[in-house]
Parts: sequence; C-alpha cells; structure tokens
Amino acid sequence: MGYSGTHISAVETDRKLPTLRLARRADQALGLERAEDNFERQWREIQHGALLEGFAEYVRHEGRAAEMRLYEVGVIPGVLQTPEYAKALTARAVERGAITPEQGIERLALVEQRQAALARTPPPLMFVALDESCLRRPVGGPGVMGDQLARLGEFAALPHTVLQVVPFDMGDQRPLSLPVTILTLPDRSLMSYAESAQRGHLERDNKFVLPVLAAYHQLQAAAPSQAQSVAMIEQLRKGTS
Repeated sequence: MGYSGTHISAVETDRKLPTLRLARRADQALGLERAEDNFERQWREIQHGALLEGFAEYVRHEGRAAEMRLYEVGVIPGVLQTPEYAKALTARAVERGAITPEQGIERLALVEQRQAALARTPPPLMFVALDESCLRRPVGGPGVMGDQLARLGEFAALPHTVLQVVPFDMGDQRPLSLPVTILTLPDRSLMSYAESAQRGHLERDNKFVLPVLAAYHQLQAAAPSQAQSVAMIEQLRKGTS
C-alpha cells in the first residue's frame, strides 16, 4: 500500500484520519475495488458525516440506479442544482450555524459527485416532478435563479429525462405532499428514500415501496405535461432577467 505499519496502526486506532488515497490503496491491495462496501465508500461516508443519517447509503444506490423518480418541494434537488445555486444554499446554512464551513465544502463536493455519477454511460432514466415552490423560492438572487431555471430547461431536453412541474392549483389533488425518491436498481428491485428533519429513511420492502410508486404515477398523470412545464419555467426565467 505504500504506508508504514505505524501509519496504518494510527489510522486503525483513530489517531490519524484516513485519506482517500489510503482507502483506495487498501481496496487495491485487498482486491475490493468493485465491492459494494469497500474502503473508499466507507471513507466517503465518514467525509459526509454532516449529512442526514441514511443519506450516505442512499447516495451509493443512486449512483448505480437504472431509473430514478423524484418529487421535490421547496428547493431544487441536488442532482439538478447549478454550482451557484448549491453554493448559495450552503452559504445560508453556514451563516445560520446549521453546518460548519468545512461541512459546507463537503456538501458541495457531494453535489458534484452525485451529478457526475448520473452522467455515466448509459445514463439512468430520470423522472423529476418539482412542486411549483421549487421554482418560486428565490435562492442567490435573480442571476442565480435565472441560470438555475435555464438548467432545468436543458435537463428537460435530454433524451433520458422527463420533467414536470406540480402547480399550486393542483391543491389537494396531488397524491404526494412530501418529497420522495424512488430508485429502480439494475436488477429491477425498487427502493424509496424520504427524509424527516432529523434523518433519512431508505425503504426496500415492496409492501411499502409499491404504494409510493403508484402515488408517483398518479402525480405524473395529473400534473401538466413536460412541454407545459418547460413553458412555465421559461416564463419564470424571463422574469428573473
């Protein structure tokens, strides 16, 4: 691995922090590069300690999903955020004292890593439903919001994506009221992920996942089409310029 026994011992006894280089060298030495729970993935979980409990595990599955269905309320989801939008959100969290500056840097790095993972070949099919509040909540000023809305239009134009806006006037007709993500993994198994204020919950039992999937399909059917949604986004974008 290129490290002394003294250095390895210090990492094992928590007197030194592991590095990404050390984690990768350990995986190479032990033939664990392709293992689901290798040292590099464990290192990333340590680095993402500022995240909600359960989210780091979800990110591992997100990075290999064949399909993703996402419903978000109030904020543009991380996988679609521009760097400036992500920085503005993170800066406000640091100012409030919700996270440290170091944790803010980790969050921004994670957004970048998640977006890179979803840009793989072939890419996952992505179905995204955004509550209208995601578009109308100002983040980072008009310029940042204008670029973010333009990014949504670019996303909708991709051949493997569907983007819909869930307008306020759907009212109580919407079958989902809280954010949720449903992943279809390469073996066609399903899992859902949802968050409370304190933790995230990853659900694998189809008894609970399938009703959420059905509600998502109902939401898609009731929401405006992608063409209508993109027209709405473009109208809002013009208002930010």
